[in-house]
Amino acid sequence: MTNQALIPDDIAARYEVHQWRNGFAILSAAHPDEWRDILAVLREFALLRSDVLKPGGAKGLISRKLDSHFTRLGWAEKAFDTRIVVDKSEFVAPTHKVDCYKNRVALEVEWNNKDPFFDRDLNNFRLLFELRAIDAGVIITRCTELQRIFNQLGRGASFGNSTTHMAKLLPRLDGGSGGGCPVVVFGIRGACYVED
Repeated sequence: MTNQALIPDDIAARYEVHQWRNGFAILSAAHPDEWRDILAVLREFALLRSDVLKPGGAKGLISRKLDSHFTRLGWAEKAFDTRIVVDKSEFVAPTHKVDCYKNRVALEVEWNNKDPFFDRDLNNFRLLFELRAIDAGVIITRCTELQRIFNQLGRGASFGNSTTHMAKLLPRLDGGSGGGCPVVVFGIRGACYVED
């Protein structure tokens, strides 16, 4: 996981950032507009105390805020109609919808789901990359260090060890779960937290 020079200092100060298969280079060189969008959303994001204190529901407030910012920049939820044809036999091969998609870049926000969602996301990136539908995948999640803040706020039980956070994602990424797909992951650090 090299090439940290492509990560601006202000982003590195607020997020734990990792890549797989030259994800930084692919995004910054082949998809500069999408890379700028991602950095803009991350720069504007603040983890508000009031948001952490609100119950999540089906899709948590923090995930919705991040998704909606990408939507304003032209990203959209995307389902792919994938099929495999062997000789004259066609097989439907559905993939999972991507939270945010723009110009061959797939992005998932995993704030507080069960950690097997990382398996789903990385497998989806792998398959879509192999089918030449995407060039790179991005995951925004939270750093494990935030658990200390959640515990102080009395919300620690809602953000347990078996939910999505960086310590659950990195072993999967390092183990090759994304296949050949270039992947970049951002973990929200305590530096993003604001007492509002």
